[in-house]
Amino acid sequence: MATSASANLSKAIKQQYMQLPQGDKVQAMYIWIDGSGEGLRCKTRTLDFEPKCVEDLPEWNFDGSSTYQSEGSNSDMYLIPSAMFRDPFRKDPNKLVLCEVLKYNRKPAETNLRITCKKIMDKVAEQHPWFGMEQEYTILGTDGHPFGWPSNGFPGPQGPYYCGVGADKAYGRDIVESHYRACLYAGVQICGTNAEVMPAQWEFQVGPCEGINMGDHLWVARFILHRVCEDFGVIASFDPKPIPGNWNGAGCHTNFSTKEMREDGGLKAIEESIEKLAKRHSYHIRAYDPKGGLDNARRLTGHHETSNINEFSAGVANRGASIRIPRSVGQEKKGYFEDRRPSANCDPYGVTEALIRTCLLSEEGEEPADY
Repeated sequence: MATSASANLSKAIKQQYMQLPQGDKVQAMYIWIDGSGEGLRCKTRTLDFEPKCVEDLPEWNFDGSSTYQSEGSNSDMYLIPSAMFRDPFRKDPNKLVLCEVLKYNRKPAETNLRITCKKIMDKVAEQHPWFGMEQEYTILGTDGHPFGWPSNGFPGPQGPYYCGVGADKAYGRDIVESHYRACLYAGVQICGTNAEVMPAQWEFQVGPCEGINMGDHLWVARFILHRVCEDFGVIASFDPKPIPGNWNGAGCHTNFSTKEMREDGGLKAIEESIEKLAKRHSYHIRAYDPKGGLDNARRLTGHHETSNINEFSAGVANRGASIRIPRSVGQEKKGYFEDRRPSANCDPYGVTEALIRTCLLSEEGEEPADY
């Protein structure tokens, strides 16, 4: 199994240094989304105090020409602290700081979807929109081969791996457990995890989160996963179809509800939202992966528990539909619905914003409205 050389460095020696006292200084790791719309970058600065809220954190900058975000001749970009978490790698009092990116003229970078998402969420705050996102991912060796798979072949066909137990069924659980505990320490709203249908594929769930918090918490959970995998010398891939052929792809199923949907008789509001989504399928497909639907085209084939990318469908307990109403929701006549279309590498800000625009602001047509 191809693991990175850095994974073989002695962690015991590193620990010797990590236990040294740091005085009254605090390390703040600033994290941002790069120009690809799915890659994460980070760098650290020293603070003379422990920040108590995100407003305490200073703005910073970076070289956007090295992150696909600007020209070399005008490359400074601004980092605007937007959400703060405890740092599970350096531990308290150190922080992880999720940032928005602004260009030299203080306008949002093209991949800064948070800024419009926040505006849209503020418009519907009184409806208390809740989200839960189910993030699937695949553990790969540094050679790009799925972790634990035979070097020159394939494992047995899908069937025994979903929620599986045992060395022949669960590949890489150490990473999953480490990630889960690190998220809990950080304050990420992680609510569960399980092995997925394809071997070396796993899922974690984040939520319920209200409004903009959904995107903040999912991006930080992804960052923590990348860092945990780095320590183990492997890679976390969010590719929606990492292995072609008769293997499940990877999605980021998104559960959505409002206060009205969660109250008695809320099924009516759920059904009204689904009717609106049915009329705006292509808009959502474009918003649900960073390549405007091209990544999802490899995954949404109508096979392997997916709907067809060209057709909208909805049903109770139907995992082959675009929108699934859980059976318990159908019985209780209230709750939430699940949009199964977002890809594993989606931007959660883009996904949650699109759901609000269509379901709560009743937008129609191929383009988002300008408020």
